[in-house]
This record gives sequence, structure tokens and C-alpha cells, in this order.
Amino acid sequence: MAASNPQHLDTLLQHTGLADFDPTTGAAPVALPSVRTSTVRFRDLDALDAAHAARAKGERVVTYGRAGMETHAALEQVFCQLEGGERAFLAPSGMAAITLAVMALLDAGDHVLIADCCYGPVRNLDSTVLRRFGVSTSYCPGTVDAFEQQRRPETRMLYVESPGSLLFEMLDLPALADYAKRNDLLLVVDNTWGSGYIYQPLALGADVSVVAGTKYVGGHSDLMLGAVVLKDAELAKRVSDNHYALGLSVSADDAWLALRGVRTLPIRMKESARNALAVCEFLASRPEVSRIYHPAWPHDPGHALWKRDCTGSNGMLAVSFKFDTDSARRFVNALRLFGIGYSWGGFESLVQLIDPSALKGHSYWPNDGQPVVRLHVGLESAEDLIADMAQALDAAAA
Repeated sequence: MAASNPQHLDTLLQHTGLADFDPTTGAAPVALPSVRTSTVRFRDLDALDAAHAARAKGERVVTYGRAGMETHAALEQVFCQLEGGERAFLAPSGMAAITLAVMALLDAGDHVLIADCCYGPVRNLDSTVLRRFGVSTSYCPGTVDAFEQQRRPETRMLYVESPGSLLFEMLDLPALADYAKRNDLLLVVDNTWGSGYIYQPLALGADVSVVAGTKYVGGHSDLMLGAVVLKDAELAKRVSDNHYALGLSVSADDAWLALRGVRTLPIRMKESARNALAVCEFLASRPEVSRIYHPAWPHDPGHALWKRDCTGSNGMLAVSFKFDTDSARRFVNALRLFGIGYSWGGFESLVQLIDPSALKGHSYWPNDGQPVVRLHVGLESAEDLIADMAQALDAAAA
């Protein structure tokens, strides 16, 4: 086949991480196989020595199966294409990827500023692990002014999620990146919402992008996966050393599933985004609805930032209702096309009644006592989903 230089990410995702042609037969499978191994064998000691020397310099060289073979390398390449990075490191879950990034780049005595809209389990990582290892934290709104008020001499990192967890608060990443660089801080961004396809924190100035491939990259709710993506070679070497030391490993089959899922990422995410906007329009017409949280929705406070920094959206939104919690429970239980579950990013629609305790630390939440429901709008017909929500709202009022 003739060489080409595609410019569009949609095309790159179909042609990155493919199997090489067999030098003898000239044939290759369309899908790279799942290459499983625990042991790597070498032709001779010189080859083994060369591999060790390359790995010591931070290169991706396999000396043991834990680092992963061709299937893993192909998926790492895909994450680099998605995020605009130079190196990617796989982890068994999104939370494991967060843990890797934080523990690789912070030392005992360091302080990290965390946007209060972060993924809830980050607070658990803080309370159960980071404090024991002498890392202190502060939570505040994800703005330059709020961070500056709590910055200390020992502050080394800004950790944010944008859009924020649960309520999808858009943060001004270019402003945060500029602030971080002026103060010699690392900016680490949880980019699971954008997954590289519709949002690229590294291009906006972040140092590290963390993605839960469990969500839109996998796309079929059948794997657990995380990735840490970076541009800077020195930071990548630190993450590489810690990745090896922590023994993080992803099965070849899960890497293969993620490679299969990412091929359809463009059409899945676009369709979920289209359906989500249709759902927003329906919800905006209902008297029971108090507020819609969805940055692509023109009335969302973060819409201008979304329009400036993102190239698309997805199926995630939250809605607060004017009725009470008992009515909200009836609404959720009456839904037939939305499964009740915590995850998102798959083909299916999901719903979660958010516990107020999970929102308590979010300064973006008005804390007005109104119940908040999070929805992931999947690939079903938008008309069917809207009809389902209409009957569920009727049940809530019964």
C-alpha cells in the first residue's frame, strides 16, 4: 500500500496500531491479535543487554511480559494519537492511572492543589495513601485565583478534572497551564470525559493527561483500563520507572478489546453527543427541571469554554429537579431504557441518582436541596429515550 499522511484523527484511529505485514507471505490480519506472554526470550545475551540499556534510558523495550507485547504497544500508540502525546503507560483501571501519575510525580513533603470537582475516589486516594506517604493536599474551585490563595512553597502539582466529575464544570485549562508554568507546578488533568477525541489537555498546556479507557475508548462496558499520557521525556522516564516498580499490568485481551473499541470511537461519541443534546432539549421543556449540566448545552455556564477548547461533546449530562428525593427515586426506578449504574461511555444509556454527600465538596453545586440525576445517553434512538423519560417523569409525579 502507498504511504499516506492523514491529517484527521478519525482516519488515524483506523490506521494506528495495525499488524505488520509478514515479510515472507506479505499478508497481515486487519486486527492486531492479542499477544499474550509472561516470559520474553532473547536470541542471545547481546540482545538482552541492548534491551536493558534501552529500557534504562526510558525507551519502551520489553524484557518481561508484564510490560506488554505488540498489542499493548499498539494501544499505547493509539493513546498517544488521541492525546497528542509522546509516551503512554497503561494501567488496570482509570483510578490506577491516576494513582500512577500522582505517585510517580510527587515526593514526601510535597503539596498538591486539587480542583474540588475531581472524581470522588481521588479523595479516597488522598486519605488512604497520599497522607501516609507524606503528601498533603488542598481542595478548592478549579480557578487560578482559588489555587493561588492556597498555594504553598511546597506545592508541586495542580490536579484537575475538566469537565468536572458529576456536574461537568468546564475549567479554563490554558489559564491553569499558564499559572502552573509561572509557578513551576505540574498540571495533571483527568481527561476521561474527552478521551483525547474531543478534548486534548496536552495541547492546551497540561503536562500529563490521564484517561480511563474503561469509558469511551473501550466503549462496550466490558473492560477496565487506564492510561497516563505525556509529552515531556523526563517526566515520561519518571512515570516509566514507577510504572515498572508498582508492577502495573494490563491483560493483552483487555488491550485488544480497547483497540477494537477505539476504531468506532468517533461515530459512537458523536452519536451519543447528538442524542444528549436532544435529551437536553426535551428536559428544558419540562416544568419539573430546574437546571441542566452539560457544557455543550448553550445555556450551560461553561458553554463558552467548551466551544473554545473542545471539538465535540459526548453523552454525559446531569439534571436537577424541582421535586423531592422520593419523586427522583420514582423517576429513576421508572426508567426502562436507562440501566442504573455508576460507569458510562459504553453503548448503553445509564442513570445514577447522585447522593448529596458526593456533591458536598463541589463548589460548583448550588446545594439547594434539589435532587440531581446523572445520565449517560447512549446509542439508542433519542426518540425512544425521550419517551422513556417522559413516562418516568409522569411516574415521579404520581
